[in-house]
Amino acid sequence: MAELKTKKNDANVEKFIAGVKDEQKRLDTAQVSQWMAEITDEPAKMWGASIVKYGSYRYKYKTGREGDWFLTGFSPRKQSLTLYIMSGFKRYDELLNQLGKHKTGVSCLYIKRLSDVDADILKTLIKESVDYMRSIDQAKVTDE
Repeated sequence: MAELKTKKNDANVEKFIAGVKDEQKRLDTAQVSQWMAEITDEPAKMWGASIVKYGSYRYKYKTGREGDWFLTGFSPRKQSLTLYIMSGFKRYDELLNQLGKHKTGVSCLYIKRLSDVDADILKTLIKESVDYMRSIDQAKVTDE
């Protein structure tokens, strides 16, 4: 079974955020970091070289493959601030319609800048996703 290349590590999150070159993206990143820490009540940890993650859960597929993954997180990518909404977006149509300017992938929410979205809606989306991930049977939350 292949081992994941991107893993939790002990790199300094504050140093990582301070190193974001674009000033507005750095400010937005710091704000999202604060919200995710408050919502999850978990410390920020680096995941690989460019993802900040909060919390974790244990997954197990029918094939027997299992592992740990993060509840939520973000990465200040060049094109956009990417937020990881691990529950996906199927159950959040109403929130997404109210959010503002964004794009989505399977579990990725892409935002150019926080001023493009409604902060309260974004925080609700993060919280509902985290709550859902903590509640589902196949996702057992693990201690760090």
